[in-house]
Amino acid sequence: MTALLIGSEIYRGSSYGQAHPLAVPRVSTVLDLSRALGWLPADLYRQSPRALPTALLAWHSPAYIAALQKGEAQGSLPDDLRARHGLGTLSNPIFGQMYRRPATGVGGVMLAAELVLAGGVVHVPGGGTHHGMPDRANGFCYLNDPVLCLLTLRRLGLQRVAYVDIDAHHPDGVEHGFAGDPQALLISVHEDHRWPFTGALADDGGGNCYNLPVPAGFNDTEMRAALDTIILPLVQRFAPEVLVVQCGADGLSEDPLSRLALSNRAHREVVGALRRLCPRLIVLGGGGYNPWSVARCWTGIWGLLSGREVPDDLPPDAREILAALTWSRLRGPLPEAWVASLSDPPREGPVRAEVRERIATLARRRPSAGDAMARG
Repeated sequence: MTALLIGSEIYRGSSYGQAHPLAVPRVSTVLDLSRALGWLPADLYRQSPRALPTALLAWHSPAYIAALQKGEAQGSLPDDLRARHGLGTLSNPIFGQMYRRPATGVGGVMLAAELVLAGGVVHVPGGGTHHGMPDRANGFCYLNDPVLCLLTLRRLGLQRVAYVDIDAHHPDGVEHGFAGDPQALLISVHEDHRWPFTGALADDGGGNCYNLPVPAGFNDTEMRAALDTIILPLVQRFAPEVLVVQCGADGLSEDPLSRLALSNRAHREVVGALRRLCPRLIVLGGGGYNPWSVARCWTGIWGLLSGREVPDDLPPDAREILAALTWSRLRGPLPEAWVASLSDPPREGPVRAEVRERIATLARRRPSAGDAMARG
C-alpha cells in the first residue's frame, strides 16, 4: 500500500506558551528528521489544508467555533465564553493560533480520509487530539480531529470504522462521539487512574468500546499481550473498512505526563500488526511531551509505514537535528541514546497478574446486542 505523510509548517511557528507541556516542537522535528533520512521525498508529502468552519460543524457547535475564532483574533475572551467553552485555562490557553492550528490538524485528517478512499496508508502526526468535546476544549485539545476524521470517512461512504488508541490517556472525546454506534469499534489502552479518569474496564460504551486501563510500569511485553489477545482479534473479527490508529507517544518511559514504561518499538509493533488487517489505514499522532521521544517515535512509525529500515545509528544530519532540541524539563546532560538512534532499547518484562487478569476479562466479553460484531 502506498504511504503518504501529511504535515504543516504551522506546528513549527505556533506554541501554547512556554510553560505549557506542548511548548516542545514535535511535528516539525518529525518532518526534519524524515527529510534528513531521505524518507520524505516530495511525492510522499502532502501539505495539510486548514478545515473550514463549516466542516468543523459536523461535530462542534457553531458557538464554540465562533469562540475559538474570536479568541485567536482578539487574544482574549469574556469570562462567560471562557467558562462555557473551557478556554483560557492552564490546559487550553488562549494563544495566537488557537483556531488555525487545530483547524489545520482537522484539515489534515480530512484529507487523509479522502486519500485512503481507494486504499492506502496515511500518517498524520499533527492529528490525534482525542479529548476535544463538541462545545468545549479539553485536555490540550481544542478540536477533536479523530472524531471528524471518522465522520469524514462515513460521509465518503466507509461506514464500518475501527479506532485504536494507544495514548497514555483515555480518548474520552472519541468515546463521547461514537459510544453505542453499532458500525464503530473503539479500542483504547491507557494508564489507569490517569486524567481524564474515564475508560474503566467495565465501560463498554453500549457494546462497541473496549477499554484496557493498565497500571504504571506497563511494558513492551504487556503491550504485546494486549495486542495479541485483545486488539488484533477484535479488529479481525470486526473487519473494518478503514482503521484509524492514534499513536500518542506519552506512554514512553521518558514522557513526563504518564508512568508507563513502553519503548517506541512497542508503538511500531502495534502499527505494523494492524496495518496487515485493513486495506485503509490512517495513523495519527497524539500526546507526547518529551521532544526527543516524540520525534523519534513518530519518525520511526513513518519509516515503518513507508517501507524503510529503521537504522541502528543515525547519520550526522539527523543527529544534528536531535542535538539542537531543547527542553526545560531536561535535567543534566542530554542522553546520547536520544540523539544516536530512532529506536529505544526494548523494554520487556513480566506480564503482571493485574494486567493478565484485565486482558482476560476483555477477551471473555461477549458482543452485546448493540455491538456491530454481533451482527457481523
